[in-house]
Amino acid sequence: MNANHHESSDLARPRITLRGPAELADALPFVLGFHPTDSVVLVALHGEHGRFGGRVRLGIPRSPREWASTADHLAECLVEGGERSGSRPDGIVVFLCQDPAAGETGRRVMERLRPFAQRLRTACGALDIPVYEALCISDGLYFSYCCPDARCCPPDGTPLALSGTTVMAATAAYAGVQVRGSLRDMERRFQPSGGPREEEQRTALDASAAEIVPRILESAEDEGRAEVRETTLRLARAVLRRFANPTGEAGRAGRPGTPTAPRTPGGSVTSTAESDAADDALVGTGEAAALILGLQDRATRDRAAEWMEGWEGTAALRLWRVLATRCVAPYQEHAAAPLTLAGWTAWSTGDEPTARVALVLALDIDPEYVFARLLHQACNEGLDPESLRSCLRTERDSRLASDQAASGPSPRVRTRVARPQSSRQTLRKPGRRTGGAERRSSAGVRPGGPAASKPGSGSPRHGGHRGTRSGR
Repeated sequence: MNANHHESSDLARPRITLRGPAELADALPFVLGFHPTDSVVLVALHGEHGRFGGRVRLGIPRSPREWASTADHLAECLVEGGERSGSRPDGIVVFLCQDPAAGETGRRVMERLRPFAQRLRTACGALDIPVYEALCISDGLYFSYCCPDARCCPPDGTPLALSGTTVMAATAAYAGVQVRGSLRDMERRFQPSGGPREEEQRTALDASAAEIVPRILESAEDEGRAEVRETTLRLARAVLRRFANPTGEAGRAGRPGTPTAPRTPGGSVTSTAESDAADDALVGTGEAAALILGLQDRATRDRAAEWMEGWEGTAALRLWRVLATRCVAPYQEHAAAPLTLAGWTAWSTGDEPTARVALVLALDIDPEYVFARLLHQACNEGLDPESLRSCLRTERDSRLASDQAASGPSPRVRTRVARPQSSRQTLRKPGRRTGGAERRSSAGVRPGGPAASKPGSGSPRHGGHRGTRSGR
């Protein structure tokens, strides 16, 4: 079957044929972009040759009583997503990935999950979609629930191929597809790490909450909220420049003695852990607290979403990751905003695996966070983020033009003032238009949804106060 590592087909990318369960198991990390841990994954197959299409992933429910409803939900999501994009799956491959518990073997994991695998097969069959293969991956082995031939799929499992030694690995390297470690490692990069600094951050969050929240919620005519918004965005822009300057000049300008990410002679970051630690050092506890509290305002968050491409997108993703890790107890739910921004920025810059991880974490914190739900759905359906980028550019340009008109010269001279140069960006040709993208636009899939403030308005609509579900 032909492996395609993206939601949408791309004839320019190299294709290979996967033969048998061994090569399917080897391909899974390259399809997702990471090694799934404690996950159930369904991958859609299309056409006569079984081209890879959409996929869905979810953590394996701990209680077997949830397996039936989870199986039905996953099968429906995968099939309905394919139908919305105009390509109903012709088949499905199921993967169950879970490490053994203490004293447990890979084969024992496989047997324990067998009823779940069978329920997934029947759920797909009820939708008239056959399951061509169902694999369990555990303890460095793979097991097949469908192949009865012990010569190719022995009951005790078959060792996975060594990393980087297969044709799939070579093809992925040629195509520029990266595997970013395990899912657990990717999630850890967005979560508080603990340590002595956590108490300092908690104290800063308490102080910022006492100062900022009343100004957002209680000020007359939204004056306080507008002031907090502009203060938050100014601070965020200043911090953003620290991440964008590899020489450390911006860091020293923003905060004396601030280090930058360690670099090797070739200019690459020495390791993910060291890079994250250096990024964390660029943001003070008071700055992080002010940004976290300020981003709880929906209009502020939507303005921050405009940093989505180029150097701004790269720097913003690193900043949102730092802010997510600073949401220490009891402020964990405040991480939904920076996590969603991280998911949007990663998706906009082409990093779909990171986008999916960040958005799932945001929905784990708040399943009703509308911005995260819409982005997660759009990302899973393989829609083009250019549609949303174009919308954000238009709103930004309209706001800048309105601000300039409000602070410009007298009306007699204003007619001779040239249009802002940034408005030319609205003439860019939008990305490919698919049925899904059109539906997304008509449904108002953009930050803040229909309740967001109008471009150029000095006072957003009332509602969306922090602490209410409508504020999501």
